[in-house]
Amino acid sequence: MFLGQCVKRGRYTSQGTVIVRIRFTPSARLQFLETIEYIRRDNPSAVRSFRRRAEKILRRLESHPESGRLISEFPELPHREVIIRPYRFFYRIDKKTIWIVAVWHGAQEVEGSEGSV
Repeated sequence: MFLGQCVKRGRYTSQGTVIVRIRFTPSARLQFLETIEYIRRDNPSAVRSFRRRAEKILRRLESHPESGRLISEFPELPHREVIIRPYRFFYRIDKKTIWIVAVWHGAQEVEGSEGSV
């Protein structure tokens, strides 16, 4: 698993697209590890599948960094998200680095959005 490490370093795809690095902020890394541990406790056989899905979807961002959608609760922010059910991975693009900034369960309310406490 590439958690928190660079997955590619300035390489190019066959189409000439720059491949960016995927990095986790310290808080997002902790959230991801807590998610893995929670899934492991709840359903040990599901954790491997979740990690594979997460890696596949996050690696897609290397060559398609804007493929994630804007965060519906905060459309004015320069952040995006990808869904790896039932979790939301929030990220921002900073030059040739994609920073995963948060990993939240889909049922978790986003602080500061309408309807949140």
